[in-house]
Amino acid sequence: MQIFGVDIGGSGIKGAPVDLDKGELTQERCKVLTPHPATPDGVADGVKEVVDHFGWTGPVGLTFPGVVTGGATIRTAANVDKSWIDKDAGALFAERLGGLPVTVVNDADAAGVAEMHFGAGQGRKGTVILLTFGTGIGSALFVNGILVPNTELGHLELNGHDAEKKASSKAKEDEELTWEHWARRIQKYLAHVEMLFSPELFIVGGGVSRKADKFLHFIEGIKAEIVPAQLQNNAGIVGAAMHAAGDE
Repeated sequence: MQIFGVDIGGSGIKGAPVDLDKGELTQERCKVLTPHPATPDGVADGVKEVVDHFGWTGPVGLTFPGVVTGGATIRTAANVDKSWIDKDAGALFAERLGGLPVTVVNDADAAGVAEMHFGAGQGRKGTVILLTFGTGIGSALFVNGILVPNTELGHLELNGHDAEKKASSKAKEDEELTWEHWARRIQKYLAHVEMLFSPELFIVGGGVSRKADKFLHFIEGIKAEIVPAQLQNNAGIVGAAMHAAGDE
């Protein structure tokens, strides 16, 4: 079975058809830049461009970088335009895609569900936390395989700052941090999250997960196991498609 997944991020909108039996993309993904400002209309145009690239006419699952409640209503918009708040994203995307069936889910929750089913979290019990490092820091919290949605742990206060402002991969790029310096920031953040939730496993996701060998070995003093996401930056696309199929 194939469903189309779209992952909306602060810097890019990417999507592809997904084989839900394997948790894999069936074609090379299409990516367009997220518009700035990332208004609802601008993002919807980007989503349409990605979906139209494949000539897709079936159900579409979409992620969103913020809290999603009530099925498809946006409640926060830290890394996109504030006009998203209280927007019915499901209705907007369905209209822009010509009436195709759509679902909307938090981006990190989607990535986490995909990793728990097909990646680094397979078969893991207890408390597992996936953290996506990108424009911000997304989080997905699982207890014995069950998702606790919309945790948004990237916005925890750490040393007087929103954690993602100091420890996201965007912060690394903006401040031109070395891998080791950035890893020390991640270490402080993980220690804070570990103090609050005592997970057995941290899964490090986002695009930077494919470069895990450059920084994970610098992180010390964390009791939980720390592993890179296996689906890397495709996890959100796969999770979005799973959500659309009701498989999450």
